[in-house]
Parts: sequence; C-alpha cells; structure tokens
Amino acid sequence: MDIALFYGLLFVVAFLYSAVGHGGASGYLALMALYGVAPQEMKPTALILNLFVAMTSYIQYYRGKHFKMPIFLPIALASIPFAFLGGMLTMDDVYYKKILGLLLILPIIRFFFFKNTADENLKAPVLTISIAIGAVVGLLSGMIGIGGGIILSPVLILLQWTNQKQTAAISAAFIFVNSLAGLGGMMTQGITVTNHMAMYIVVAFTGGLLGAYFGSKRFNQDILKYVLATVLLVAAYKLLFTSA
Repeated sequence: MDIALFYGLLFVVAFLYSAVGHGGASGYLALMALYGVAPQEMKPTALILNLFVAMTSYIQYYRGKHFKMPIFLPIALASIPFAFLGGMLTMDDVYYKKILGLLLILPIIRFFFFKNTADENLKAPVLTISIAIGAVVGLLSGMIGIGGGIILSPVLILLQWTNQKQTAAISAAFIFVNSLAGLGGMMTQGITVTNHMAMYIVVAFTGGLLGAYFGSKRFNQDILKYVLATVLLVAAYKLLFTSA
C-alpha cells in the first residue's frame, strides 16, 4: 500500500473524529479495511489508537466544562463488562466488514441530520434506559473493536439528554473506558501488534491533539460534521458493496 497516503489519511481521520469528540476507531478500522489489513490486526490497533485520541479529546472538552458525570457513569459501568465480553468474541472477516459498514451509517445519519438540542429542551436521563444502552453498546464495541462513541452519540442526542458538546465530552470518556475493556477482552484471546504501531500512534495522536483543540474552541462543528459524514459515507459504501 502507499504508506505515505495511508498515514496522511490516518492523520485526517484522527483530526476530524477528535474535533467532534470521538476516538476515531470506526474511521481507523474503515481505513485499514480499505487497505487490506486483517481484522485480527485491525481491532487491537484501532482500540490502542482510540485510547490516545479519545483521552486527548476528553481533556479538552472537560476543561471546557462540558462533561456530565451523572449521565456518563451508569452508561459506562454497564458497558465495561460487556465490552470485555465482546472483545473475547471473533467473527468471519466478511461479516466483520459488513457489520462495520452498517455501524458507520449511524454517525453518518447523526452528522447529516441530527441538530443540536438547546439547553432549555434537555431532558433528565432514565437510569434503566442508561444501563440498557451501556450494555448493548458495550457488547457491540468489544466485538467490532470500536469505543462505541459512534453508537452512543446519536442515542444521547435523540433522547435529548445532552447538547452537542456535552455529547462529545461524554462520548470521549466512554470511548476511552470501553476501548480499555475491549482491549482487555482481546488480550485473553491473544492480539497482533505490528512494527508499525508506534508510527500509527504518533500520527493519530498528533491529529487527535490538533483536532480536539480546534474542535472544542475554534471550528464550526456543523462544517466538521458534514466533512466527516461524507468521508464515512464513502467508506461505508466500499465496505458494504465492494470486495474491499
């Protein structure tokens, strides 16, 4: 593969995802899938990259006082054991890529069509629903090798529990703990770490650091969302309808 182009795209993915409060695992996975990387290598790689980028994004949004612990805690506590369990599961390569492609549709819908909820219209979260959401998202996250932010974010906004930046802050923290749990589950089955891992981390961390800074303070979030949604739409199409 064209390694220079791959690293350039990896930087862009990390920047865009971090700017809207995500770790970027779904983007990394889509990129690696399109470049022919095996899922056994893709999943741990994406989760390790997630840890660096999601933490960077979380710190920026936390400093901006957007993080809501009462909403985050029950969802995260329910998700962690299920993410660990999901990390222990394996699936056929073809099905893996199709499920990843389907999951990419969630952030595409969110970024194109979901509008920010005004603070006066926000609703109080329901504990039982929070626990159910955490369990389902955690299991899917561990199975696919994502942090779960792309699934959690549209749900939070649809339920009107958080505004856009609160969603970003909660998602970033959720992605971090879920990625740790999923990675732990994968380690029980053995994981593949390549010689390129250090460079992946440097590139993604740099992109994530810049994206989190500009996304939380300077950039127009709507423009960022449309750009990222367009990129994900192309990736989802290739994963679902081609042999990539």
